Amino acid sequence: MRLRTLVAAALVALAPTLTPTVLTAQDLGIAVGEKAPGGPLETMSGQTVDLATMLGKTPVVIEFWATWCGNCKQLEPALRAAMTKHGSSVRFVTVAVSINQSFERVKAWQAANKLGGDLLYDRKGTVSGAYDAPATSYVVVVDKAGKVVYTGVGGDQDIEAAIRKAR
Repeated sequence: MRLRTLVAAALVALAPTLTPTVLTAQDLGIAVGEKAPGGPLETMSGQTVDLATMLGKTPVVIEFWATWCGNCKQLEPALRAAMTKHGSSVRFVTVAVSINQSFERVKAWQAANKLGGDLLYDRKGTVSGAYDAPATSYVVVVDKAGKVVYTGVGGDQDIEAAIRKAR
């Protein structure tokens, strides 16, 4: 799965130069309407947690993210604003992919930048594979019933509109 995720990320990054049709999350990622899968992730304190324990209670915004991702940096203000506005009614989960970043690098970034919500490390790429994440900055919104209601990729996503789909 890790190789598949890397290839998909490369295709998304190169798509604008290879073809006039830019790939979207729905071309590669988990389908809207599917039940959101769980999977093992690691907290910044090193504990293992299953993503499934965070689903099915409130809407959840999941971002597949990396410290080196320019689109993630571009999307950060919209996510921070949404966290401030919806913090008590929507759960925010950032899944740090293990591609080109170590657990220690993610932990150091979090200490310096204090991103809200849950920042979790996908050491083996299990969750990234379960969601068929095509790239970093891939956002999945799950409603309180545990169904995927939105997917998108890139730094200019309308997070507010995506959250409205989960209400």
